[in-house]
Amino acid sequence: MRTNWPAIVILAAFLIIGSLYAAGTPAWQAPDEPAHYNYIRSLATGEGIPVMEAGDYDQDYISRLTSEAFPPDLSVASLEYEDHQPPLYYLLATPVFWISDGDVLSLRLFSLLLGAIGIAMLFMLLREFRPNEPALAWLGGGLIAFVPQFVAMMASVNNDALVIPLLWLWLWLGLRYLRGATPAWALGLVAGALLLTKTTGYGVLPLAVLLVALRIRRSGMTWTWGARQLAAILLPAGLLGGLWWVRNLTVYGWPDLLGLMRHDLVVVGQPRTADWIATQGLLPFLREGIWTLFRSFWGQFGWMGVVLDVRIYQGLAIFTSLTVYGAAWALLDAVGRKGDSGWDARERDGWILLGTAALITVAMLVGYNLTFVQHQGRYLFPALPLVALGAALGWQRLARRQLAVGTALVLLLMVVALAAIGLIRGDLPVWPMAMLGAAAIGLCALAFVPQRWQGVAVAGWLAAMAVLDLWCLFGFIVPMLTRTVP
Repeated sequence: MRTNWPAIVILAAFLIIGSLYAAGTPAWQAPDEPAHYNYIRSLATGEGIPVMEAGDYDQDYISRLTSEAFPPDLSVASLEYEDHQPPLYYLLATPVFWISDGDVLSLRLFSLLLGAIGIAMLFMLLREFRPNEPALAWLGGGLIAFVPQFVAMMASVNNDALVIPLLWLWLWLGLRYLRGATPAWALGLVAGALLLTKTTGYGVLPLAVLLVALRIRRSGMTWTWGARQLAAILLPAGLLGGLWWVRNLTVYGWPDLLGLMRHDLVVVGQPRTADWIATQGLLPFLREGIWTLFRSFWGQFGWMGVVLDVRIYQGLAIFTSLTVYGAAWALLDAVGRKGDSGWDARERDGWILLGTAALITVAMLVGYNLTFVQHQGRYLFPALPLVALGAALGWQRLARRQLAVGTALVLLLMVVALAAIGLIRGDLPVWPMAMLGAAAIGLCALAFVPQRWQGVAVAGWLAAMAVLDLWCLFGFIVPMLTRTVP
């Protein structure tokens, strides 16, 4: 307790803020929440695992519901387009439905609890990466815990709330497996649970192959031993996942193992990428997609209709740029170090595992967007362990005096350049200049903070993130989603 109190404080704050999101966000005002709710209702009322059928998706009706803020006289019972999803999250939520008589808030709080377990898994994962640097875990995990969009998604009814903690648990077990502290069958059981939760969890299958290969390289075991290890992972995973695959083949027919072919046939009217490109052109489509991806990673709420003030996104863009900049310096330092001071086997293999997991997540996002227009930042959340690690290491590197002062000078030069351009054009960009100046001052202050006060600086930073969460909720989500539609 005495050594883990920062994690406990962060988790408590996450649960409090998440509860406010769950209670303050109007019912159904989270992406696809009605369809996820109806899946649970089908199980709870004895109808069994639902089947994806024609009529489950009605784009015109969804557009009406979202534009009119889900008025109580319009039912959401017909929205069942998530019926192709694997059942584990919905099965676990069914007792909550029974106890609460189908209360949406209770189901949201159930999801929030799963999200808190995910944050705990992230702390453990980062501690496994560098056991002797607990501050790395608190910093990286705390950043993720207070990303507004992450809080909003974990406080809504959706199966991402289960796939996230399961995936991060699997990655933590994977890091432990590399040093012989986790049996292969445990990885197989968690992988099987992922296969029964969501298709985004299927990335663990190629990761299992990578994990065994890294273990062979580290320990010098034979490839025959590796084949047995891989079988110990994939066999239980396949047995559990096979339950779902056999059911889908029975219901939808060959070769629709995942029900995705039926899903694509049913969701008539969902925006298609080819149509958007034909209308807008490729470059405008890509530009808008990247900008929407950035906004919705940090916070674009409701059904993507609640957009924050542009000045908030500008500040987040500065913060993101500095984070990537610091992480790049940390990476260059690590690559440039020699001998015992460089990456050890644990760190090297950890980077490979987390990096590959992130690449798989990005590949899935790109693959999905080749068919449907879904450039939403929440689809990147499975890759957040790498983001957390990179951000923590990046800000540790930025806190070093020489780099902090040098970066602050560059930011001040950017302020001068913006002022000059603004004066020439007759339009002074006050807010970008102010935020860049504030970032420069903050970096200088961080560089000269005594070692014993750096923990206070981190706490202040995370507290500012928590304030941003509350600002997003009470300044944008609640007023914009509860307004009366004429």
